[in-house]
Amino acid sequence: MSYKIFEYDPYLLPYERDILQRMANYENKRRELLGDGDSLSDFANGHEYFGFHKIKNGWVYREWAPGADAVYIMGDMNDWNPLELQLSRKDNGVFEIFLTGKNSLFDGCKVKTVVYKDGRKLERIPLYAKRVVQDPDTYVWTAEIVDKEPYKWNKKKFTPAKDLFIYECHIGMAQEKEAVGTYNEFTENILPRIKELGYNTIQIMAIMEHPYYGSFGYQVSSFFAASSRFGMPDDLKRLIDTAHSMGIAVLLDVIHSHAVKNTEEGINQFDGTDYQFFHLGKRGDHPTWGTKLFNYNKNEVIHFLLSNLKFWMTEYHFDGFRFDGVTSMIYHDHGLGTAFTGYEKYFSLNTDTEAVTYLQLANELIKEVNPKAISIAEDMSALPGMCLPIEDGGVGFDYRLSMGIPDMWIKLLKKSRDEDWNMRYLWYELTSRRPMEKYIGYAESHDQALVGDKTIMFWLCDSAMYTHMSKLTPSVEIDRGIALHKMIRMITMSLGGEGYLNFMGNEFGHPEWIDFPREGNGWSHYYCRRQWHLADDNLLKYGYLNEFDKAMVAFAKDHKIFKKEPVSLYIDEEAQVLIYERNGVVFALNFSPVNSYQSYFIRTPKAGEYTPVMSTDEERFGGWTRIAPMTYKAKIDLNHNGWTGFNMYLPARTGVCICKVKK
Repeated sequence: MSYKIFEYDPYLLPYERDILQRMANYENKRRELLGDGDSLSDFANGHEYFGFHKIKNGWVYREWAPGADAVYIMGDMNDWNPLELQLSRKDNGVFEIFLTGKNSLFDGCKVKTVVYKDGRKLERIPLYAKRVVQDPDTYVWTAEIVDKEPYKWNKKKFTPAKDLFIYECHIGMAQEKEAVGTYNEFTENILPRIKELGYNTIQIMAIMEHPYYGSFGYQVSSFFAASSRFGMPDDLKRLIDTAHSMGIAVLLDVIHSHAVKNTEEGINQFDGTDYQFFHLGKRGDHPTWGTKLFNYNKNEVIHFLLSNLKFWMTEYHFDGFRFDGVTSMIYHDHGLGTAFTGYEKYFSLNTDTEAVTYLQLANELIKEVNPKAISIAEDMSALPGMCLPIEDGGVGFDYRLSMGIPDMWIKLLKKSRDEDWNMRYLWYELTSRRPMEKYIGYAESHDQALVGDKTIMFWLCDSAMYTHMSKLTPSVEIDRGIALHKMIRMITMSLGGEGYLNFMGNEFGHPEWIDFPREGNGWSHYYCRRQWHLADDNLLKYGYLNEFDKAMVAFAKDHKIFKKEPVSLYIDEEAQVLIYERNGVVFALNFSPVNSYQSYFIRTPKAGEYTPVMSTDEERFGGWTRIAPMTYKAKIDLNHNGWTGFNMYLPARTGVCICKVKK
């Protein structure tokens, strides 16, 4: 059988055997899991069987603990007696107990699982717990029963927009207060901001429960529990319901690449063995993250993880996922020791084919549960076929993050002057993509905002942001920073992918960095919040950037710029000018810090009348409005080798969007 992946990319033909093996692995594992069945959605129902479920006369609790000698449950309902309520052993490592009468569970009841293994007593958090809380005095984590009427959804069905404008966010640090924000505060205070800015998708970090706040949610302990730091489960459902009513899709930042190594709070050694969920030995430990690595070949692990995806989609109505750490999953060296400079790097003994198969199954399940759902891969290796349909020989993701773009911008800002920026390099880095695969472009995400790095605005302006962001205080340095901040975003959105992402607050150049509360900063929340007042203060220049971001998103949506691929019209290395077209819009960017061109020839794809529609130089964006909103007639110009175009003034450090006049 031949797959379309070879039509899209003929350079893969020498690796046909590897692609065919990829597909055989997927088919074999699917058959192994489903037998005569044909639905992964019917298979991925672990959350409906395991965990706590209310029945007519009480509760039933089931657990999967194949290595355990005995399993008990203790909690508020039995005065925390660890030997009173024993689960009975069933087949295949399943344990079960019915809790009725005086031992019945109730709303707010705190419980823990007690596992006995080789004479050891192990206190554990139930694997499928839907709410897990930490005692503020003892810091001990326990599961907490939620027994309330089911949340009544106002918006039961929702379809995400086709063109994604993603606002990456973190609930806890979304508020201005020096404390952990809540789901309800986010719903009331932040969703309206996101709607106003024009973003149609939010990607929420740190939802899956994690014991260490400073991990940014990337060291998960309880996979089925929404973080209790931010409120109750219904509060998160209300947030998602409200977002849907605003036309905003909600993606979960899902972590299936690893798990926290903690045993009392996490799933590690739940049944007393090292191998219940994870690989044995070195393969089970991430060498730099200090976390545990899943055994993706184990059917019970696949069942757990697929059930987890279905749970978040059905219980909370998430519209899809951004899969974290995909590169770490699909290579045995986790991408730490490999430069992906050739195709042979993707098809070698370093490739973890079991992880690739799991991701194919995950993407198939996601589309079964919701055909309109979205899946995004965080993969910096650019594995061929990552974002192609499975039936075409791909892994099945809809998009991958353009992770090289923010790295490029930070590298340029750290190591070179903007007067030395190479236009051909910019074009290549912003447009190089796998054929027929979709990308999410972004200039910076949360990664660039953490302590140890700087946001783009902070790299551009540094300490001047503390003294010269007032509109009453002139500053050449701030003017440069604002101009380049806008240009970097314009060129990234218009060239960097088939979707766009921004981390909350970066749209207005949020100053400083993110530093979670820790011992080294006196457990302060000062740098773990968003200072929205800076964007709202009419006396400060942050508002210029906020207004530009809003206008840029609106312009991109109105002109459907992601509908077609960008086409280069002219790269002028000496003048530092880039001109290109995307879905009918001509973009002209002059990166020169000093040279404004009085009569620069703007190439156009067709003859006709054109007019500048939006410019980074507009006064409302902190510019000088040097581009007149007049009409220009594009025609064949023999002085420019027969190219079609027109001459116009193109100021220094300015980007302009030019559209054909409709008649």
